[in-house]
Amino acid sequence: MKLNKIEFALMNNPLRAFIQRHYEAPLLARLGGSVEGLKALEIGCGRGVGAEILIQRFKVGELVAFDLDPAMIDRARVRLASYIPGKVSVMVGDACAIDATDASFDAVFDFGIIHHIPDWQKAVGEVRRVLKPGGRFFFEEVTRKALSRSAYRKFLVHPEENRFSPVEFISELEKQEIKVDGNYVERWFGDFFIGVGKRL
Repeated sequence: MKLNKIEFALMNNPLRAFIQRHYEAPLLARLGGSVEGLKALEIGCGRGVGAEILIQRFKVGELVAFDLDPAMIDRARVRLASYIPGKVSVMVGDACAIDATDASFDAVFDFGIIHHIPDWQKAVGEVRRVLKPGGRFFFEEVTRKALSRSAYRKFLVHPEENRFSPVEFISELEKQEIKVDGNYVERWFGDFFIGVGKRL
């Protein structure tokens, strides 16, 4: 589902970009290792900050990035214009129906997108489908506990049913043959969790 105006503003501000660059990315790199020169996918790329991080910090060889919102894709194309020729492909897309062949990516990145998806299990299945055997899924997600807080419910719009805890999310990953083996951390009193799983 698309972001409401408040969350759109929250996701498109310098503080969010700072957190992605200086906290989430280093932690994901520590948990998941190098993807330098590999082919990666970012689901829900927003305005392209995550994609820029994947190019600059993770040094991916080729990147496909998509978002459900055409307005976000327009912003991402502007931000990533200097990288696009032969390096980055940016498009409108749906995490529940990824426009890619089976086993086509070495890594998939989720900077807090799957909790927006009503049928999040289907999105996990799509991540598993497009990952190569041995490919890695890098994720940063928001828990049911966070989404149940009054501020989230009052100001932000998220699916209300079928939300997940870290244990439930990771259980679904492992059911889908993406092995995490405890390779994740919880943060902010259990509101967020960050980790990396490997496709068996």
